Amino acid sequence: MRTIQKISLEQIDLSDETFSVNFMPDLRRLRSSIEEIGLIQPVLLHEKEGRYRVVCGFRRVSVFRESGKAEIESRVFGEKETDDLRLFSLSLQENLTTRGFNVVEKAIALDKLSRRFFVDPAVLIETYLPLFSLEPHEKILNTYLSLARMEEDVKRYVLKEEVSRANIRKLSAFPSEDRRALLSLVSPLRLGENRLKEILSLLDEISRRERVGIGEIVRRREIQDILSQENLTPSQRTERLREVLADLRYPNLRRMEKEFEEKKRELHLPSPISLRHPPFFEGRGLRVEFQFETMEEYQAILSSLSLLPEKKEFHELVEGSDENRFPPRKKTPRLQGSLMRAKIDV
Repeated sequence: MRTIQKISLEQIDLSDETFSVNFMPDLRRLRSSIEEIGLIQPVLLHEKEGRYRVVCGFRRVSVFRESGKAEIESRVFGEKETDDLRLFSLSLQENLTTRGFNVVEKAIALDKLSRRFFVDPAVLIETYLPLFSLEPHEKILNTYLSLARMEEDVKRYVLKEEVSRANIRKLSAFPSEDRRALLSLVSPLRLGENRLKEILSLLDEISRRERVGIGEIVRRREIQDILSQENLTPSQRTERLREVLADLRYPNLRRMEKEFEEKKRELHLPSPISLRHPPFFEGRGLRVEFQFETMEEYQAILSSLSLLPEKKEFHELVEGSDENRFPPRKKTPRLQGSLMRAKIDV
């Protein structure tokens, strides 16, 4: 490698991105630094066929070009001085010591090592994952490789929303057209990790159950109506979307839940009393819970409970006149002393 020299920007080929892993670079701080104190670290270039490829310093070269400068201080590798893999590794090392990489840039780097430089997967796992402060496991490698091969707008979403590895894997399981469709759905909602996981799972299950693409689900009127309601906050839209998707995924369960809630409202139970059905309506037992602080409250609750057998709605809930309302449990139930249990928190 030659000593530091000034190279004309016109001789530098920025279109050759062999060694670039930049994704959504923020040049503001670098631009301010160069304007105030100049270039601190020379860029690394590789001479090739009379021109120069950038090994390390794409951002600095871009800022210099924007500012109208004619040349930039550089260290130059001769055309046959070293191979591309070694140059790429050098670029990674230098960037790690100066600015680091975001999640998408790590994915791009690993993908280039795999597909452009043909590095063996075992070497990627044992050597390069720890270099990026990642656990040396095949699952982690596959997660980042799948991210690198996603669409640009999906990568931007992953970076902006700090999407977890688990949800990256969920996204990677969708075809490209489905990812774009669901991105139009989730992008405006500002979802947290758990909500995103839930919605991705619901969409996937609905798609499989109905044998339709995600785009067809997203375009349904009930979903588009939610997205078009500008008076709703993102969290309100999210809750309504969850309800609609749950209706589509579990139509019978959601119907039973709504019917149960309607019957329960008709009972006009005092606020200290709650009436619950078994999870997923598996079984026929109901659960009554109440809380009290004084003997007067206790007596009032007992009085309200004593009136329940006189109400038709309560009989319908207990007896389960519709045989499909409370199907048998899929697993062997634990023995219960009675049809209803009361839980008292004193």
